[in-house]
Amino acid sequence: MSVINTVIKPFQASAFKDGKFIEVSEKDVLGKWAVFFFYPADFTFVCPTELGDVADHYEQFQKLGVEIYSVSTDTHFVHKAWHDSSDTIGKIKYTMIGDPSGVITNNFENMRPGVGLADRGTFIVDPDGVIQAVEITAEGIGRNAEDLLRKVKAAQYVRNHPGEVCPAKWNEGEATLAPSLDLVGKI
Repeated sequence: MSVINTVIKPFQASAFKDGKFIEVSEKDVLGKWAVFFFYPADFTFVCPTELGDVADHYEQFQKLGVEIYSVSTDTHFVHKAWHDSSDTIGKIKYTMIGDPSGVITNNFENMRPGVGLADRGTFIVDPDGVIQAVEITAEGIGRNAEDLLRKVKAAQYVRNHPGEVCPAKWNEGEATLAPSLDLVGKI
């Protein structure tokens, strides 16, 4: 069952951010754009490359009013230890949520059955808490922060311009489409 166009479910979790442990809930997400960036586990291989890529682009996400929440089934203590021991992870400024109970991961239907680890999943959530985009990749396939930025910009554009849609490969500033009877069969 797809979670697209559904509202995120309630959660409460401990997280690591800016050298501190904090509590995060779905209430913290409402009212702004958010990306939930799930990954299988700390101290692994593809995961730090992805988290570091998002960290390198975090300022751009912030300029768009987007908060990043990385999530794994590790604890917030493990996130801190990884942050303190890895140069790549050490540059992260966004919230790293610990989800050892799997509540958040299961809420997003992103838990590997019988394994206890999150799939490599990305969820773009609008200010109303509605999931607008989902990307799930296999364990060995890393994601790209620049493409995630493009998708966020497209989701924001569509929200701010009712009646318009963003075609394939759309980038900010390019032409959009206004679906109508006149366009049927013309594209």
